[in-house]
Amino acid sequence: MNKESLKKIFLGSLTGFLSLALAIVLYFCIQRAEGLRQSLQWLRGVLTPFVYGGTMAYLLKTPCGFLEGLFETHLPVKYKKYATPLGVVTVLLLAVLVLYLLTSMVIPEMVSSVIVLANAIPAKIEQLTQWVLAHLEGNEVLQNYVNTAFENLESWLTNWATHDLLPTMQGMMGGVVNTVGSVITVLKNIVLGIIICVYLLLGRKKLARHGKAVVYALLKPASGDKVLEEFHFIDKTFVGFFGGKILDSAIVGLICYVFCLVMSVVAGFQNAVLISVIIGVTNVIPYFGPFIGAVPSALLIFINSPRNCLIFLIFIVILQQFDGNVLGPKLLAGSVGLTGFWVLFAITLFQGLFGFIGILIGVPIFAVIYDLIRRGVVAGLARHDKSDVLRE
Repeated sequence: MNKESLKKIFLGSLTGFLSLALAIVLYFCIQRAEGLRQSLQWLRGVLTPFVYGGTMAYLLKTPCGFLEGLFETHLPVKYKKYATPLGVVTVLLLAVLVLYLLTSMVIPEMVSSVIVLANAIPAKIEQLTQWVLAHLEGNEVLQNYVNTAFENLESWLTNWATHDLLPTMQGMMGGVVNTVGSVITVLKNIVLGIIICVYLLLGRKKLARHGKAVVYALLKPASGDKVLEEFHFIDKTFVGFFGGKILDSAIVGLICYVFCLVMSVVAGFQNAVLISVIIGVTNVIPYFGPFIGAVPSALLIFINSPRNCLIFLIFIVILQQFDGNVLGPKLLAGSVGLTGFWVLFAITLFQGLFGFIGILIGVPIFAVIYDLIRRGVVAGLARHDKSDVLRE
């Protein structure tokens, strides 16, 4: 028996053995599904602080690097060694300050506005009903239809505002705690996450060198270069997307604030700061963000004036057209490289898989997957001398 035949027999036996082993493992996994699920839940609980800390560190590493560079430039030579810890402390304090301002500004104002909305609905519906009926005077059939429709609308809006929206707003913070776990568990995870975040920010350069060393220790130089190049692309995609999206949302919020200030003088707009914060923050969510922010903002304006609400909605449509076709593409150019269809597909897919978090991270993750598939297709076409297919 020659060497080639022995090799084929060995590979066939190895394939059969691995298939049998995989089937046995799968069988035991199915038999012990409940135990595995509990083990995974325990593991998720253990790793949650690291997920919190890693996420915070990744989001803060770019501004931390910027601040560190400023300290290195302006500090005297003997104090330059403190540039990194000063940058970490400064960026954490700024992050805490921003979160505090947003929560202290938005949540109390939103709750009070919803209370006002719930109390104002009957009077507003009555005013609108009288206005419509005055224009339908003489047509009793249409007047009866209008009366019935507005009575149903008033009942539904009142019930929604008092039994759904208001309890949701009042229990927002408590609801978050209840869905994640007990107060103590959440506080523990947040505190540990902040500590892990500090360690990661302080040692991010050393960790990057260690990771690079591991890659080159396990792989050949050419393969290691490709792996590091892919990680660089992933990092560039995420940083470019979130950085550009945050800047885009800040500009959109500022434009909205200027508009609301002008309209507060011209037409009596109220809650300019609250509405601008809502529009700016929700604009971070790709594709659906503008609509999510426009609904509560329009309701807040509707409390005081339905006419102003209509003006605001027209302004939002114009603003989002400007953002979607001019501002957004300028700031996010090259960060994801996806068409509108694939952006919508990514948001829908990852929202179904991971909920609200999936909406935020779905686009950059899908952009990375899309790029990997694109590179594989290009390489495969090149191997088969069919590269001209992409140019057809």
